[in-house]
Amino acid sequence: MGKAVRLVGDIGGTNARFALVADGSSQPQQEQVMRCAEFEGLEQAIRRYLADHGNPGIREAALDVATGITGDFVQLTNGPWGFSIETTRQVLALDRLHVINDFTALALSVPTLQPHELRQVGGGRPVAGTAIAVIGPGTGLGVSGLLPMGEGWMAVQGEGGHTAFSPTTEREIEVLRWLMPQFEHVSTERVVSGMGLENLYQALCALAHATAQPLTPAQITEAALAGKEVHCREALDMFCAILGAAAANLVVTLGARAGCYIGGGIVPRLGEYFARSPFRARFERKGRFSAYVAAVPTYVILAETPALRGLASLFTDRR
Repeated sequence: MGKAVRLVGDIGGTNARFALVADGSSQPQQEQVMRCAEFEGLEQAIRRYLADHGNPGIREAALDVATGITGDFVQLTNGPWGFSIETTRQVLALDRLHVINDFTALALSVPTLQPHELRQVGGGRPVAGTAIAVIGPGTGLGVSGLLPMGEGWMAVQGEGGHTAFSPTTEREIEVLRWLMPQFEHVSTERVVSGMGLENLYQALCALAHATAQPLTPAQITEAALAGKEVHCREALDMFCAILGAAAANLVVTLGARAGCYIGGGIVPRLGEYFARSPFRARFERKGRFSAYVAAVPTYVILAETPALRGLASLFTDRR
């Protein structure tokens, strides 16, 4: 790795992914995935990762986290860890510790993605010089974007997954009514994420007066793709349709005519089903702005750990 290395870490609600970045490089190496539940906290996971890789001398690190960052203390929205940025920097003897939102890191990686790392869904062509939208369901729902700034980009650091769920069909209205007594705020994340897929399945079973089975998101997806259970398939179809509406909302909000990129841990695993799903049709259903969004390309990000590349880009101008 050379004499000077930096640490990058993608901290999700379920897994943490770490890698090392050599001085002068933008390519993460020695990637390792660790389950958050197996460690008391972030510091312990980092120390284990560094020990597994020969305890290199790290003076600078960049982490992304699956939550909003409003101060020194960070608490994962859908995960077990909470930590102080400054305390973590001190106990790890770092000169600098950058902490950004996980989808901000993913957005920063978009300019590094190669054609074979993307799958376009539907039509449309990117318009240069305009914004890029980034969205993706996993443990939660991440939302970000890139705004053109001179020769480069500025990444949006927001919490768009917590916007209110806005149903657009009678069936979705019925689902919302079923969910409202359970949640003070039915956010988009409550229906477009791993837990969102469970919520949709349970709601649809209840509306059909059927008994919902204790299925995980992965089991719901597997049953849906295999055509084994009608409520699982309806839940996955509705999940994709609502994601399409949310993506289109993001595109018109940002003016993201350069494209909408879909990441997260769920959609890339859906394969060809996603291209045939209601996603793109709902994305293009925008009333007077249907032609506007129909011209915008949508891409599924296939790269394994793109957020680590986005984090590495934070070191580009620091030598």
